[in-house]
Amino acid sequence: MATLVRPRNDVRQYDDLVSEWWRPGGAFAMLHWIARARAALIPPAGRAGAVLVDVGCGAGLLAPHVAGKGYRHVGVDLVTSALEQAAAHGVVAVRGDAARLPLPDGCADVVSAGEVLEHVTDLATVVAEACRVLRPGGLLVADTINATRRARLIAVTVAERIPGGAPPGIHDPSLFVAPATLAAECARHGVRLQVRGVRPAFGAMLRWLVSRSGEVPIVPSRSTAVLYQAWGVRRRHDLGRLDGE
Repeated sequence: MATLVRPRNDVRQYDDLVSEWWRPGGAFAMLHWIARARAALIPPAGRAGAVLVDVGCGAGLLAPHVAGKGYRHVGVDLVTSALEQAAAHGVVAVRGDAARLPLPDGCADVVSAGEVLEHVTDLATVVAEACRVLRPGGLLVADTINATRRARLIAVTVAERIPGGAPPGIHDPSLFVAPATLAAECARHGVRLQVRGVRPAFGAMLRWLVSRSGEVPIVPSRSTAVLYQAWGVRRRHDLGRLDGE
């Protein structure tokens, strides 16, 4: 039987790979490691009823790492098969487009945009939506792939050829996002970003490639050339209006 070949960045690939989301050592193993590192940027909820909006939540990989922090975890994704798994892990699953979030203004204390920005075709609109649903004083956290030759080499050319690496065709490198571009878009909506490079710990990554077991820590890197995290707080100039004060 011939292998089905999808266009690069085709959202239907996530239905094809539905059994991989939570399989130990599966195709999405690295997303679990990155989710843990992203969760480390999210503080415990500062108020009762706090909401975390997880844009492009997939099958809810962030959920185990924020479960004890006091948030109502709302996940938005286009892929129904992934949302079903997210709901099974305690996420309030909402089917929706990152460019048209079906959520009210200022509803989120935290917005997470993890490993999704490199998949969207209209970055400006997606960033605007993420900032729209973020309360003034709320925290935006993100991680994505830089728009560099090194990132294309590692995340596409190399990773797609390593057994157990990135699923072939999962990324379209033309959509990778430079930190300066992301920072400029966020600044337009009152969020000033901090950015740092991150990478898998080398020794642990080598052991994982051999054994396909265990977890690989994602650690800070001096370079943002491949993978980076970004975080920032939305300024409070319109806090009174959104809080109804």
